[in-house]
Amino acid sequence: MTDDALTSDLGALAYDPAPESSSIARLRESYGLFIDGDFSAPESHEQFATLNPATEEVLATVAQAGARDVDRAVASARRAYDRTWSKTSGAERAKYLFRIARLIQERSRELAVVETLDNGKPIRESRDVDVPLAAAYFFYYAGWADKLDYAGFGANPAPVGVAGQIIPWNFPLLMAAWKLAPALAAGNTCVLKPAETTPLTALVLAEILQQAGLPEGVVNIVTGDGATGEALVAHEGVDKIAFTGSTEVGRLIQERLAATPTRLTLELGGKGANIVFEDAPIDEVIEGIIDGIFFNQGHVCCAGSRLLVQESVADEVLRRLLRRVDQLRVGDPLDKNTDVGAINSAAQLARITELADAGEREGAVRYTGACALPDRGYWFAPTVFADVAQSHRIAREEIFGPVLSVLTFRTPEEAVAKANNSNYGLACGVWSEKGSRTLWVAQRLRAGVIWANTYNKFDPTSPFGGVRESGFGREGGRHGLEAYLNV
Repeated sequence: MTDDALTSDLGALAYDPAPESSSIARLRESYGLFIDGDFSAPESHEQFATLNPATEEVLATVAQAGARDVDRAVASARRAYDRTWSKTSGAERAKYLFRIARLIQERSRELAVVETLDNGKPIRESRDVDVPLAAAYFFYYAGWADKLDYAGFGANPAPVGVAGQIIPWNFPLLMAAWKLAPALAAGNTCVLKPAETTPLTALVLAEILQQAGLPEGVVNIVTGDGATGEALVAHEGVDKIAFTGSTEVGRLIQERLAATPTRLTLELGGKGANIVFEDAPIDEVIEGIIDGIFFNQGHVCCAGSRLLVQESVADEVLRRLLRRVDQLRVGDPLDKNTDVGAINSAAQLARITELADAGEREGAVRYTGACALPDRGYWFAPTVFADVAQSHRIAREEIFGPVLSVLTFRTPEEAVAKANNSNYGLACGVWSEKGSRTLWVAQRLRAGVIWANTYNKFDPTSPFGGVRESGFGREGGRHGLEAYLNV
């Protein structure tokens, strides 16, 4: 009996619901702006609602910061920089960072639930990936705070000053840690602007900063929409902008700052190629493909959204892949059995739907996972496109959703050419049992991050960033300190 026949006879494995309790979140009804060490109302008293994308229910109302609020936050960061933080020893800064990391660990269950409610990602990802990594980044950079002279950037490296940091909605807490930890370790003060659809873990982090006794004004958090981010970018009191988000917005920020002395790092979109050679172990490859594209509903800038498979094994890989897609469980993000959660917003769902429909119109063969979607909330079933041409929109544009495009190749040279046929250059994966082949391909790929026989693996000691339209600068590792030091 074949594996497919056995699966058909037994049917899909049944799982009883195993939900995490939403009451663990302990959310406030409304949140103000975190400025000068405390929460306060915005000058306009304007607020907006942040929704649970799985149910469309309001989780909390959040302050909408205006230009004057941003000015207040920047002024607070400047005072803290001039009076205390830039004069604090590295050893003292390390103590604060260690304290923050430990408090994240202590409140890890709460943070995981808040992240899942606000973002829509499965609780097992928030619990096992986002929150532990956020703590790990603070631990890691705490270790660097008193060792900056040995980071390779010269003797007595000085902080830049006030850093404006704008983070996206796909990894809200983790992105806050990526931005704040190296900046604080280097002696900078920060004004953090979270995405308007996912501000809650940043605001819980503000409570953690208070618990840690971080001096007033060292970190300020201003919530709001794109206008808030624009005010932060344009503020003359900001010495450095760090932005993670779309290539379109990153391009506008770069144009805005081109004639100013403000330093800039950008981590933007991607269209990652996951390259599978005929000698790769197929069982491991299938799981790597699944993690590469369906992790966090595909809301990952470095997602392996283009699968390049050597022709000799393409049929077998596709057959096993589609079978595995049918086994993915889509539904309640708080259920510990869920593999694929809710799409973050109605706007993002519309974008994914538009591009998937374009893939069909342009002639690609669509396969959608056999799963029932909930009646409420924003959902998109895991989808695979076969017979994709490089000219198709689904092979060129970042979809930022659970949609995979499958292409084939014959030779390593063709694989490299197809992988590099993109305006982006953030991440790629190479699957092969031959180390020499893996290295040969990796040396020729135009991407900032290349994984070998794995995908979507992150570590605070390793730098992350892209080239071309995927941005410039690195976050993580020793390299992540450079953007926050005058070297």
